[in-house]
Amino acid sequence: MDELVQRGASCLTVLDISAAGLDRAAGRLGSRRAEVSWIEADVTTEWRVPIVDIWHDRALFHFLTERADRAIYRDRVLQGLRPGGSFIVATFGPDGPPKCSGLPTERYSPESLNQELGARFQLKDAIQERHQTPFGTTQEFWYSRFELV
Repeated sequence: MDELVQRGASCLTVLDISAAGLDRAAGRLGSRRAEVSWIEADVTTEWRVPIVDIWHDRALFHFLTERADRAIYRDRVLQGLRPGGSFIVATFGPDGPPKCSGLPTERYSPESLNQELGARFQLKDAIQERHQTPFGTTQEFWYSRFELV
């Protein structure tokens, strides 16, 4: 997000359940923090963002283990992303951990994630990453880009 602000991107919104996390991120921007909309919310509750061209989910979706929560979040993306826009999402892959930070996770291949999201999301690209944790373990991540049709 810091890099996007530095490059002059507009209509940036950051959503996090943690006020402390939002404060830390905003603090990195200094006086430019006002160029970003900050939302403290659980993604499964009521919140709105302006319609955007790109929606980036940095490793949240795999923590939504209840089908109803995933449906709520998918509907928020459908409301906030313009047709033709990109939904970029990082998730644990099929060989990723069943738990992270003590929380259960869902694991996805790009194709199974596309099935979960539904027909309005068309898989365009996917890149696998083997993430090395501070604890010396490796976690399989997939970064997938979908186009909203």
